[in-house]
Amino acid sequence: MKRSLENLNIALVHEWITNVAGAEKVLLALSELFPKAPIFTAVFDEKKAKPFVGKDIRTSFLQKIPFMKSKRELLVPFVPFAFEQFDLSKYDFVISSTTVGAKGVITKPETIHLSYCHTPTRYIWEPQIDPRATKGSFGWLRKKIIHKLRIWDRLAADRPDYYVANSKYVRNRIRKFYRRDADVIYPPVDIDLFRPVDRDEVGDYFLFVSRLVDYKHADIAVKAFNELNLPLKVVGYGPESGNLKSISKENIEFLGGKFGAELRDLYAHAKAFIFVAEEDFGIVPVEAMACGRPVIAFGQGGAAESVIPGVTGLTFPEQSVESLIEAVKSFDMGDYDSDKIRKHAETFSKANFQKQMLAKIEELI
Repeated sequence: MKRSLENLNIALVHEWITNVAGAEKVLLALSELFPKAPIFTAVFDEKKAKPFVGKDIRTSFLQKIPFMKSKRELLVPFVPFAFEQFDLSKYDFVISSTTVGAKGVITKPETIHLSYCHTPTRYIWEPQIDPRATKGSFGWLRKKIIHKLRIWDRLAADRPDYYVANSKYVRNRIRKFYRRDADVIYPPVDIDLFRPVDRDEVGDYFLFVSRLVDYKHADIAVKAFNELNLPLKVVGYGPESGNLKSISKENIEFLGGKFGAELRDLYAHAKAFIFVAEEDFGIVPVEAMACGRPVIAFGQGGAAESVIPGVTGLTFPEQSVESLIEAVKSFDMGDYDSDKIRKHAETFSKANFQKQMLAKIEELI
């Protein structure tokens, strides 16, 4: 007998809630759809993930271990055990928001498990893109267990009944590494938080926003703008901050973490937004486009799906200093209409995401 959405007992599952980045914004949008659904997660940091305070958060045994909330690198070896311990037996429908272990929860045969996959774990399957399996804090530990994690991840990938990918790029990687098919529903962007400004209010600087970690390739942006001698503002923080500052010239300004109105204004007044990473989707370019600003992006990954060359920005073919320099030199702000860019960004709204997710869930039940 077909079940009713109103009568479903739903649970949400997410890796860990220790900040509010793109994956957590997906979780928040799902939680808005299903406010009564508890959220199962490895650890929860109330100070760094304030939008989740007051929600029904169910944490694993890892929550009680000192430093786990601040040292996510240490969580990885415990992920399989932690998620297999959750008791989801009373739920009719489970939605996992996953990059690592949330898809590995165990559900009853009659429970529907839909997994929203942000990516198959990059450092497990594509270390050439994301080298964290062997580098960085506690890299020696991950290096010792990476083979076992790869085996568990492949087995855990069989547990969801259905997959939704956050981009066509990720759908292809799910097919490759998990041998599963997936529908594509782009993640939600808080479009209403951003607005374009008049053309005469746009500044003369370019903007780069990212966590400053190895695989985001901020060094390419810094080195390119060193040679171009054009103003670049860098927003973000991370382990690469010190190194990036040490190689930067005076035309590059590091602003640290910026949020809310400050970040919105930086987007809105930038000449263009620079995006160098090969991301699974990439929310920050869409945020820039929501402010009517064109994006200069590496043409692989999710950016190849969100940036329309000649309309919302341009792409460059190689993840290199030389390729980015050529793209910036060819960029002319006069070629772009901020209203058209904004209209395109609106297709990635939270309302569209929630509408499509509801339709998918209703189809499955």
